[in-house]
Amino acid sequence: MSMHDARGPYGEAFTLQNVVSDNIADVEVFNELGEKGGDAGAHLVVGSEIVDGMVRTSEIATTDLHFFYGTFRAGIKVTEVAGTCSAFFWYFNDTQEIDMEFLSAQFNKDNGTFPVNLVLQSPESSEAGSDASNTTDFKTVNLPFDPTADFHEYRFDYLEKEVIFYVDGKELARMTGSSVPTEPGHLLLSHWSNGNAGWSRGPPKTDAKTIVSYVKAYFNSSMDSRQADFVSRCTDPAAEGTFCDIPENDPAYFFTYQRNMTNNQTTYLDDENAAGYVGLGWSFVLGAIVISSAWTIGL
Repeated sequence: MSMHDARGPYGEAFTLQNVVSDNIADVEVFNELGEKGGDAGAHLVVGSEIVDGMVRTSEIATTDLHFFYGTFRAGIKVTEVAGTCSAFFWYFNDTQEIDMEFLSAQFNKDNGTFPVNLVLQSPESSEAGSDASNTTDFKTVNLPFDPTADFHEYRFDYLEKEVIFYVDGKELARMTGSSVPTEPGHLLLSHWSNGNAGWSRGPPKTDAKTIVSYVKAYFNSSMDSRQADFVSRCTDPAAEGTFCDIPENDPAYFFTYQRNMTNNQTTYLDDENAAGYVGLGWSFVLGAIVISSAWTIGL
């Protein structure tokens, strides 16, 4: 990505080498170190060295584009190295986007300032050069903890008429109105810097890494086949097992491994031990497991 496209003095080079997977040895035992001895998860790295005018950055994204209304959650430990942007977001296009972004240059351990920026990109922000900071769909909320010290669950619920943001199961903000997306899209996690003094700043003085331990996505699919499954299976909303409970802020709970939670339960995991196993191909890139369809790295 050129510096013009990146909207900063440096371009961004998303590379496979900057996504480092450190898997846990047993997906049934969640809180253990990775096989390489560090925090388990996908390590998203931003390099400190400028190469051909580019900052080496990282991103993972779902290849499927049918993520509609739902609740989307990620366990993240944010870098403490100043000069990067760590982002967990849903994307359809530049005017329909839901963002949770961490600017490490904004963190101040001395006075306990650790903001997270909550954003709905909209036609209004697009007209302002993709700058949502002066729109009604931009909020900065100070977290009551240091996000660089440990993993926390960051979440947004994308509903028909509003988007609700959470951390560790506690509501941070709600956004409503015409900026709420109306289309299906896909999920991404990225870690980048372009030297823009108004946002990411940087580049970082040393290599920086943000670690993602899990992603969970419970959502309505826009795929015709999944819509047909819903119509054929959910004939009686009052029947036992029609609805399943999703625990709040439980990093060790994965629907994929919980058997018989709903009638005709189907999950997408290439693992015969999984509940509702259907044998579809997955890409494992996180320390625990990703609850979606397929992911691609560094594109």
